[in-house]
Amino acid sequence: MQIRELPYADPGVPDVRSGTRFLLWLGRNQLGGQVKALLWGLMLQLGIAGLPLGVGFAVQAVVDGDGGRLALAGGLIGLLGLAIAVGDVMMHRVAVTNWITAAARVQQLLSRKTAELGSVLTRRVAAGEIVSVSTGDVEKIGWFVEAQSRFAAAALTLVAVCVGLVVYQPALGVVVAAGVPVLALAVLPLLPRATKRADEQREKAGKATELASDTVAGLRVLRGIGGEELFLGRYRAASQEVRRAAVRSARMWALIAAVQVLLPGLLLLAVVVHGARLALDGRIGVGELVTVYGVVALSYHQLRHFEEIAQAYSFSKPSARRAARVLALTRTTTAVEERTDDAGRAAGGDLYDPATGVLAPAGLLTAVVCGDPDAAGRLADRLGGHPAEPDDTHTSVLLGGVPLDELPLDAARTAVLVQDKDPVLLSGTLRQLLDVPSSGTVAPRAALDAAQCGDVLDALAQASVDTDGDPMRTRITERGRSLSGGQRQRLALARSLVTDPEVLVLDEPTSAVDSHTESRIAAGVARLRAGRTTVVLASSPLLLDVADRVVLVHEGQAVAVGTHRELLGTEPRYRAVVTRETDEEIAARAAAEGPAEPAAPGELDELELAEVEGESA
Repeated sequence: MQIRELPYADPGVPDVRSGTRFLLWLGRNQLGGQVKALLWGLMLQLGIAGLPLGVGFAVQAVVDGDGGRLALAGGLIGLLGLAIAVGDVMMHRVAVTNWITAAARVQQLLSRKTAELGSVLTRRVAAGEIVSVSTGDVEKIGWFVEAQSRFAAAALTLVAVCVGLVVYQPALGVVVAAGVPVLALAVLPLLPRATKRADEQREKAGKATELASDTVAGLRVLRGIGGEELFLGRYRAASQEVRRAAVRSARMWALIAAVQVLLPGLLLLAVVVHGARLALDGRIGVGELVTVYGVVALSYHQLRHFEEIAQAYSFSKPSARRAARVLALTRTTTAVEERTDDAGRAAGGDLYDPATGVLAPAGLLTAVVCGDPDAAGRLADRLGGHPAEPDDTHTSVLLGGVPLDELPLDAARTAVLVQDKDPVLLSGTLRQLLDVPSSGTVAPRAALDAAQCGDVLDALAQASVDTDGDPMRTRITERGRSLSGGQRQRLALARSLVTDPEVLVLDEPTSAVDSHTESRIAAGVARLRAGRTTVVLASSPLLLDVADRVVLVHEGQAVAVGTHRELLGTEPRYRAVVTRETDEEIAARAAAEGPAEPAAPGELDELELAEVEGESA
């Protein structure tokens, strides 16, 4: 795989059973690049290890006064130098390619998972952790993947050096062969503590990143309530915790590095003392002593790869574990036969959630009232085929009798579109914002009119630069930060209406607008979505009154169905949610009214209805 061939046509199906298995899977998928790096690494490492042999031959030739052997030794040193230069350049090139391609594969896998899960991803994983995985963790994983081949080359070179020295000069070779394994494995007892401290540092850094993300996202609110200093103090405290954890981690790695310097020095001292004695006794020549000394001195070049691979693994394993945890998230636990019509859309019909009993008949506008806003958000995700909890998937939502989790992802998303209560606007022009996959039935202008975006268009026209006042060409800033909350909400609603899905699920689509605008939006949505299945999760009487049917969900179950006016007169729990009555007010009302007969459907007192709608407005 070359960098110019990125991105991958298919990044593959990762092994996400554990972080270690994920790392091994990445290594297997880059076997060709790993082999290339290993071969170039062997050329480099063997060239470095062979230099002392050439130098020893040269020294011994000078001692013996043999000019021919000195020339041969010079030629050998020249060839080894060339091998080192070529091996270093090529190994670095292949290693960087392995790093980048591994990181790119992980990023593609994360992007694919994000597209698959959508907004449900942030419900299952903290936003700060997602940022950490997609940035720093990706680099650490790529580092370990590319370091494997360099470590393998260094380890094989050390084995070859030990065997060669035993054959070349047994008296000194045995000492080196016994000492090198000790040097290579000396850091193992220190690794668990170093890894633990590194994990603590990353955990604290992740929390600090999440805090920073949340602070930036809520900066406008913080400024409004004067809370900047409070959150700044929290972030400062979190940063200091990260700094202290980083210092503690660095101390352990500094100790490991010191051990990697100290022990080779002791081995080198032992070789020099023992070798000098052998040379004085005439058992070895000066050239042989120089050769062994040089090999031991340069062995640090190979030994430092042991420290690097240990550090890379300790840093990448938690990163791989986090990445595997994100990649293991699934939209569904099962995927069986695909059921789509010729147009690729899911078979039409009623939308039914077996878990709550909520039914949205085909072609009608159904409003769902939940007393708990969080429960409403979870229900919206379920209706879109994205259960917020992994164990919710055993009761998949049915569309026309077909479980949504049995449909292909593209078909399910074409059939059902969910708009969150806090939708995101991507940067770009208004025309680009509304240029989304759609049926082509609903024109952008009609969607903007239904969502009551007239004042938004006027504001964009006034803010336009070099667009001749055309609001469709005016650029919207990232996440629509230049717009008010109500303006962002209405543009997001217009985008959803343009898509014209078979089933549209809206979670509190008018929570940020005034009552007059809300009334016109309710009428516009009902008119534009006539004959299409629409589900609105809301508790505003202005929206509920235009719905064809209203479902009350209490404690996770649908307990009442009817029109808005019918439920106001017959269902106290519904009236409590819609009118925001407290338990005391309900009890007082019941005591005052006595055991009266419930009002017949459509016979609610006009004064009471006006009071309800007035309180909501």
